[in-house]
Parts: sequence; C-alpha cells; structure tokens
Amino acid sequence: MNPLIATVTYVCGIAGLFYLNRDKSVRTSRALWLPVIYLSIIGSRSAGDWLNMKPPAGTNVQLEGSPLDAAFFGILLLCAMGVLIYRGKKVRILLAANWPLLLYFGYCLISVTWSEHPDVAFKRWIKAIIDVAMAMVVVTDGQPVAAIRRLASRVGFVLLPMSLLFIKYFPALGRTSAPDGEMENTGVTTNKNILGVVLLVVCICTLWHLVGLLRDKAENNRKQRLIAQGILLAFGVVLLRTAHSATSTTCFALSGSLILATNHRAFWGNRRRVRGLSLAILVFSAAAFLFSDQVTSAMGRSSTLSGRTEIWAVLLPFAPNPVLGAGFESFWISSAVEKVWGSLSRAGWWHPEILVTEAHNGYIEVYLNLGWVGLSLIALILVTGYMRAIAAIRRNPSLAGLSLALVMASAVYGITEAGFRMLDPIWTYLLLAIAISSAVLTGVIRQGVATARTVAHQDITNPLASLAATGSGNATAKQLFDRL
Repeated sequence: MNPLIATVTYVCGIAGLFYLNRDKSVRTSRALWLPVIYLSIIGSRSAGDWLNMKPPAGTNVQLEGSPLDAAFFGILLLCAMGVLIYRGKKVRILLAANWPLLLYFGYCLISVTWSEHPDVAFKRWIKAIIDVAMAMVVVTDGQPVAAIRRLASRVGFVLLPMSLLFIKYFPALGRTSAPDGEMENTGVTTNKNILGVVLLVVCICTLWHLVGLLRDKAENNRKQRLIAQGILLAFGVVLLRTAHSATSTTCFALSGSLILATNHRAFWGNRRRVRGLSLAILVFSAAAFLFSDQVTSAMGRSSTLSGRTEIWAVLLPFAPNPVLGAGFESFWISSAVEKVWGSLSRAGWWHPEILVTEAHNGYIEVYLNLGWVGLSLIALILVTGYMRAIAAIRRNPSLAGLSLALVMASAVYGITEAGFRMLDPIWTYLLLAIAISSAVLTGVIRQGVATARTVAHQDITNPLASLAATGSGNATAKQLFDRL
C-alpha cells in the first residue's frame, strides 16, 4: 500500500476508534487532556523530536537539556497545578493519605544538595513532580472511573496504530539499528524498550476496561465500545510481538492474569485469595529471576538478560555513596560516568554511550542515585501500594484489581528496566495505581464499575435494602432500583 494512502487509512481508523468508544452517559473534565498529552509525549518522542527542533550543536543535553522540552513540560505542570488547586479538598485528602510518596519526593529534594550538579538535579526534581500532578488530575476528576478508562484509550488509540504505521510504511521513523547491527522496531518511540512499556500500560488498562464491559451489560454504547477496546488490545498484542520486548510481554502476562483472576467470581472481593494469588506471582517472578538461565533460554534471550547482568556487575562498585547515593537523577551526570564507560569497554561493551542514563534495573538505578535510603523508600511505596490495593478489594474489586496489577507490573518491570524514574510511563502509572487505591479507601472515589456487580450479589428482591447497602447517593444503585 502507498504510504500516503496507508496514512489516510490509519487516521480514519483512529477517528473510528474514538467514535466507537464514545460514552454520552459520562462527562470527564477537559483537564483530562493534560495527562493524555503528557503520556503521549513521554510514550513517544519529545516535543523537540516531533518538531525537529534539536538543541544547537555542541550543547550538553545531559546537563542543559532542551529549552523547548523544558517549556513544554513547564506549561503542562503549571496547568495541572492550577487544576489541582481548584480541586483542593480532594487533593489534600489524597496527599495526606499518600505520605510515603511525599516522604520519597522530600528525600529526593534533599538529595539535590549533595549532587555534583545541584542546579540540574533541582530542575529534574521539578520536572519529576509532574508525574504526581498528572496522576492526581485523573483520580480527582468528577467522573474518576471514566477518566481512568479514557486516559489509556485516548493514548492507545493514537500511539499504537501510529506505531504500526511507522514500522510498516515509514521504516526511517519506525525502525532503528541496534548497536549489534540488527534492526529494531520502535514505532512512534525512539527505543524498543520505550515502545514496550507503553504497550504494557495500555494493554493492562485496556484488558481491565474490556473485562468491565463484558461483565456489566448495562454499560452505555456497550457493543461499540467492546469493538473499540478489542481492536486496541489486538494492536497491543501484535505490537508486543513485533517489538520483541520480553520484559513488557512477561509483565503483561502476569498482570493480565491478575486482572482476569480478580474479576472472576472465585476471587471477587476476597482479600485472602487475591493476596495468595499476588504472592504466588511474586514467588514465580523471583524464581524466574534466580533461574534466569533456563527462563531466558526458553524466551530466546541470552543467560545474561541481554547483557544486563554484566552491566550490573560493572555499575555497582561505582556507587559514590552506598547510603545516600549520588543525588536525585545525578549518577549519570557525575564524574564516575567516565570510569564506568572505561570499565564497560574493558568488559567488551564497545558502545557504552547507549548506557548514559540507563542501568537496565530500576532498583540499581535508584541505589546509584539515592542509595539505600532511596531504595528503602521505593520498597515502602511498593509495599504500601500493594497493601492498599488489597485493602480496597472489598470496596471496589474492579479498581483495586487494576491498581494491584499495575503495582505488580511495576515491581517486576523494575528487575530488568529502570522504571522508577521521571518521564517513564510505568512510573506514572504506578503513581496512578497508588492514587486509585487511596481514593477508594478515603472515599474520594465513592462509586465505581464494581457497584452494579456488588448490588447484583445482594438480595435484589428487596430493592430498598440493595439501595441502602450501596449508599443513597450511588447513581448505579439508583439506576438498578429504577429498573426493578
């Protein structure tokens, strides 16, 4: 097919997906477009790359960055902060409930003081706040469940079809040469790992959305939305195979199984069974990592996890301060980097420049930048996120299942990729997952997609009892009462 005709076809298809996915029964805030735009950029290419406006020659991008990108993210952050100030009460409740996040970002701010480049570290800390702001914008929306659904759909409807278009018809944009000479499929991104993590979060949320539509037959425009979400999930699965991202594929298989299980009658609202299933997944992941030789061979990868174990062995001795780290996002701009490159070259890595900002392990990345203190805070965030998702199972099994799946995916993803960092979709969605469970537990989200199922499990022969059990202000229960 001619590339121009293919482009027109794909654009029409994207418009068709948005049309099929419409739901006039809910109305999300226009502010939801802020996280949609943000995730679309960090999940593809920078604003400078899209506009082909790169910094002048000779600019040290690591230290100085891109003025255009800085302005772009600055505007998004200011807009998001304005929205959150307007929604003050809900935001204050969520921030108070998420004290581990405040503790972590507070420590990151303090760590700026011992960075070799405190001015650069401080700018990066300011930019990192945008992830929290975007998660809060989604959860504090007037229709939070619809906002969570639409966030992944709007991002996925654009990025996934466009990635396939780039790979098939514009290889100069959608494919790139790896250091070993082989061609990699990158789609709308600049790296196959970035494409993999975008596919991971979109596929997790799409599967959750699809299961919810299959479960609740009273959903507005249900058949058309099922088609749209089914097509989006199909795009995601095809692209996961095309991108050859073993980490994202494995994480989706684990988290997808968790979503399917938590939406099954045997697990619905049962904390003990969900907790057991989650622990089983963690044990499986740990065993797979410990016996990586056999697992990676079965997946067609080298026993060194594509060289990652060799990188880790080189990096760990260069941690400038095992307790406090190099400072927030400062290791890869510190004086230790030259020594790291030298060691990597002697170890046989002839292209160390591809590792300038990447340790290929989220936990090691945090250790290098923030030391054992930062690593302990990340562990606290993960454990807290897990416990809150489990606690929310009885109040809203569907949203709690999504939150739990995202937390588990983030924890496993961090084993082979540096996911606990700014401008990474998996980190943004981890913060969103924690905000979702906290919102359910604190009452910020008072109703959800689980309500109809909860009412259905009660004695529907007594409509007044069912209505009282779910709250007089619950719209879903009221609709069920009217139907009865």
